[in-house]
Amino acid sequence: MVPVKPWALLERVETDYAGRFKLVKIDSDQEQQLAGAFGIRSIPTCVLLMNGQPVDGFTGAIPEGEIKAFLDKHLPAGEPEAEAAPEEDLPPASEEDALAALAQAAVAEPNNDDAQFAYIRALLLMDNLAQAKAVFEPHKTKALAVQRLASIALWLEILEGTPADEASLRAHIDANKRDFASRYALAQQAVRAGRWTDAMDELLEILMRDKSWEDERARRLFVAVLDIITPEPPKVAEGQTPPEDPIVVRYRRRLSSVVLS
Repeated sequence: MVPVKPWALLERVETDYAGRFKLVKIDSDQEQQLAGAFGIRSIPTCVLLMNGQPVDGFTGAIPEGEIKAFLDKHLPAGEPEAEAAPEEDLPPASEEDALAALAQAAVAEPNNDDAQFAYIRALLLMDNLAQAKAVFEPHKTKALAVQRLASIALWLEILEGTPADEASLRAHIDANKRDFASRYALAQQAVRAGRWTDAMDELLEILMRDKSWEDERARRLFVAVLDIITPEPPKVAEGQTPPEDPIVVRYRRRLSSVVLS
């Protein structure tokens, strides 16, 4: 009997499990940085992601029975397949399901910058800094050329920085309205706390007084915050325009007004 190749065996198990997990193949020679982020040391290696997080794995070819035992240890029990409901009647995905879907998209398309941004953004919004850093690592060199990845890099830099005393910063600003370093530090504090409009309001105070301060540092952080808070557009019928977030629209206009004035 000719032995079944590991990938073909996994595909067969995926079919048997009827949607209980999604199989994604990564070429570790082509995606060495991604393989490093997941701790791949030899092939074949399988990593199981649940809710966007690696939870278990195995290395080497193992029998079908052991693969199924491995999966059954983590996956919820299968249920009889129900008739598909119309898309508009489906309940909204949970936060965990949404993160898992973003993780699958990021792993399946390692060169898709938007997929990487969406997954890392979701991880950071859920305060999973360590996993976000690991996922970003293979892509950080792109931050010089890809705006949304530059926004992630700036966000990570702020989250890893040392918080300052807000009362002291405000006292400096009260004494000198042009203390842009204190204003910028205050905006960073707001970003750490997820107070996005507070951060942009403080950055606007800098931009209204000096648009080019420190090589447009305030503008770059403002744009990063807009990237972070801009939600993914909802699905709409063909020919329709998805609605925009009113806060994003308002602050985008305020930035344009200040920069172009």
